[in-house]
Amino acid sequence: MTTSVTWESGLAFAVEQDGHHYRIDASPEAGGRDLGPRPKALLLSGLGGCTGIDVVSILEKMRVSIDGLEIQVSAESRDEHPRIFTGIHVRYLFRGRDLPLDKLERAVKLSEDTYCGVSAMLRPAVPITSEIVVEDPRDLT
Repeated sequence: MTTSVTWESGLAFAVEQDGHHYRIDASPEAGGRDLGPRPKALLLSGLGGCTGIDVVSILEKMRVSIDGLEIQVSAESRDEHPRIFTGIHVRYLFRGRDLPLDKLERAVKLSEDTYCGVSAMLRPAVPITSEIVVEDPRDLT
């Protein structure tokens, strides 16, 4: 696994990863031009994507059909440099009818404790909490 990050101009960098291309940049407040996502935010996206892939795969093996899954990952940072994360919270928002909460909880726990490599790398450095929310479309009418 490799990635190539090449400086373009200002604080913007072009990224090539597994044949995909995107740009990262700093915020205007930090001297960037907002040409792409921030590196630390991509770390949170990586965590959400990693656990999401695990959870969907595990639920498929459990024969649990969901209508949707949104993973919201938020973090608190300290004010002084380096502005590291002091806490990360993962919110799993499942959508579907009659979803078995015990199986959702089991899939999330397996991802968090066993399968998600991003979580395993981050957990020693920062506390990670999570919650499960289930939306049944019948409850939204």
